[in-house]
Amino acid sequence: MTVTETELPGVGKKHEIDLGDGETLVILTHNSGRREVYKRPTPDADSEKLFDLPDQLARTVGTILEGAYFQPVEHDVQEAMLPGGAMLEWFEVTEGSPVVGKTLGEMDFRAETGASVVTIQRGESEVIASPGPDTALAVGDTLIVVGDRESVEALGEHLGRPVDER
Repeated sequence: MTVTETELPGVGKKHEIDLGDGETLVILTHNSGRREVYKRPTPDADSEKLFDLPDQLARTVGTILEGAYFQPVEHDVQEAMLPGGAMLEWFEVTEGSPVVGKTLGEMDFRAETGASVVTIQRGESEVIASPGPDTALAVGDTLIVVGDRESVEALGEHLGRPVDER
């Protein structure tokens, strides 16, 4: 990521941030503290104004983006307990897992472990709700599994994840 700073005499400063694929984010900071934020889709295109913030609001938004109010923490294991002892857990299919390329029908997790795959998240935006037996598993898929603790742990072992990784 490249950030370019330009002094604008009598106005303030301009920062240009390369977003990749030719896109640029342009932030104009006036001497008064007001910020204008623009996006330029290609190097030769005109910038489109996204928004304008007064100084104090810009500083508050900046601290939120910086993580001062909330620092996200990504956990390797995510689980949620449901009434009656059932739980939801998220498993990622990793490179080398014995399930890569196999269908849910071939794996038959429910019969083998007692746990069920209820949803698959594939990539950033594709969600396969109630996947059928013909759904093939791929590296990077996140499986959302429901069952009791023992059955969920057994399904994790089928994915090639030892129980002690919890």
